[in-house]
Amino acid sequence: MLTCIDWSEMTATERQNRLTRPMQKRSAQNEVQAIIAAVREGGDEALRQFSREFDGVDIDSPALPAKSLVRTRRLGPGPTTNFRDETMLGQGPTYASSPGSIELAELSALKTAIRNIRAYHEATLPPAVQVDIAPGLRIERLYRPIDRVGLYVPGGNNTPLISSLLMQAIPALVAGCPLRIVCTPPNARGEIDPRLLAAARLCGIEQIFRVGGAQAIAAMAYGTESIPRVDKIFGPGNAYVTEAKNQVALDANGAAIDMPAGPSEVMILADDQANPAYVAADLLAQAEHGPDSQVLLICDSVGFANAVNQALVAQFQTLSRQAIIQQSLAGSCIIICPDRPAVLAIVNEYAPEHLIINRLDNQGWVKDIRNAGTIFLGPWAAETMGDYISGSNHVLPTNGFARSHSGLSTLDFLKAISVQSIDRVGVKQLGEAACILARMEGLDAHANAVQQRLGDI
Repeated sequence: MLTCIDWSEMTATERQNRLTRPMQKRSAQNEVQAIIAAVREGGDEALRQFSREFDGVDIDSPALPAKSLVRTRRLGPGPTTNFRDETMLGQGPTYASSPGSIELAELSALKTAIRNIRAYHEATLPPAVQVDIAPGLRIERLYRPIDRVGLYVPGGNNTPLISSLLMQAIPALVAGCPLRIVCTPPNARGEIDPRLLAAARLCGIEQIFRVGGAQAIAAMAYGTESIPRVDKIFGPGNAYVTEAKNQVALDANGAAIDMPAGPSEVMILADDQANPAYVAADLLAQAEHGPDSQVLLICDSVGFANAVNQALVAQFQTLSRQAIIQQSLAGSCIIICPDRPAVLAIVNEYAPEHLIINRLDNQGWVKDIRNAGTIFLGPWAAETMGDYISGSNHVLPTNGFARSHSGLSTLDFLKAISVQSIDRVGVKQLGEAACILARMEGLDAHANAVQQRLGDI
C-alpha cells in the first residue's frame, strides 16, 4: 500500500522531501568512457567482444542479414504464413536473424498503432514560414530533416520495447530523415524478437544492428566498419546507455541526443467521484516500469485514499512484476490536498512526465498546468493508451525536465534554416541602424560591410 500524507500538516522541507525522485544508480562514468574508447579504436571487433562479455553471445557481425522472413500466425491452431504487408510505411527489407513468427492479431495491433502515430506526427509537421520584416527584407524559415539518425531500442532477453521503436521510427520517417538505423541488443542466441523486426519493417527501417548498451551508443556516434555514424541519437536505456549518450553529446566529434532521460513517473489528480480501481490500475501500470519509477496520487480525502489502497492490494495480487512494483511503491505516496492552488503548485513544481487528471472538472485544470510531459483527461484516459495506441509520442521528459523540455516529436528530427532575402531597398531602410549597433559593440568591420553598400545607394 502507498503511504498517505496530509499536505497541510507538513513543513516546507518535508514537502520537498516527499516530492524528491528516488535516488538513481551511479552512471559508471569511467567504465562508459572506457567502452566508448574501445569502440572508437576497435570498431566491430570491440562490439563482438562486448557482446560476448555483456550479452553472452557470439555474433559474426552486428548487422542483421536481410534473408529470413518474419512470419505471421493466427492465435491458436492454424497455418503460419509469410509476413506480407502492402500498407507498410517504407519499403525496407524484412530482417530476421532466424525464422520467427508474429501472430496476425499482433500484426493488426501494430498497424493500428502505426496508423495513429503517423497521423498525429504528420499533422504536427511545422509549416514553412515567410515574413516580410520591412520593404526589401524578407525572411523564410524552412525545415530540413536530419541526415542520419540512430534509434536505440532496449530489448535482448527482456520483453522487446516495440512501442519505443514505433515512437522513434515513425516521426523520423515522417520528417524524411534519409538514413534511419536501429541498434538493439540480441538475446542469448544472437536473435532479435520477430515482433520487433516486423515493427521495424512496417516503419521502413532498412538497417538493424544486434548491439546494445553503451557500446551501441558509441558505435552510432562514431561509426564502425558495419554501423554508419549518425548525427543524432534517440531512445531510452539503462544508466550505462544514458551516460554514454551524455558523453557523446558533449564531444564535438560525437552526436547530438534527444533529451535527458530518467525513470518513468506518473502523477494522478483525482476527486472523490473517481473510480478507485481505475486510479489504482494507473498507479500500478507505471510502477511496473522499474524499481526507481515513482507514482503519486493527489486526492481530496482520506476516504478516497483508503479506497485506492484497497484496490491496489487487490490488483497487485494478480500481477507478474510484483518485486519491481513493491520497490516503486516504496518510493511513492498518496497526498491528501483538497486545496486547488496548492495542488497546482505541486504539479508545476514536480513537472511530471505523465499527468492524469481523473476529476469531473478535468478540463478546467489544463489552463493552469505549465509543466508536464503529457496530460490525460477523464476517467477513461488510461496512460497505457498513450504508451501504445493514441498516436501522441510516449518519449517524454522525466525527472523534472518537463519544466524546460517537450516530448519527442517530428520537430526533433528536423532542423530549421532561415533564408534572408535583402535588396537595396532593405539596406536603405535598415542599414544605418545596423551600422550603429555594430559600432556600439566595437565591431567596425561589421559596420563597414553595410556602409560599403549604403555608399552605393
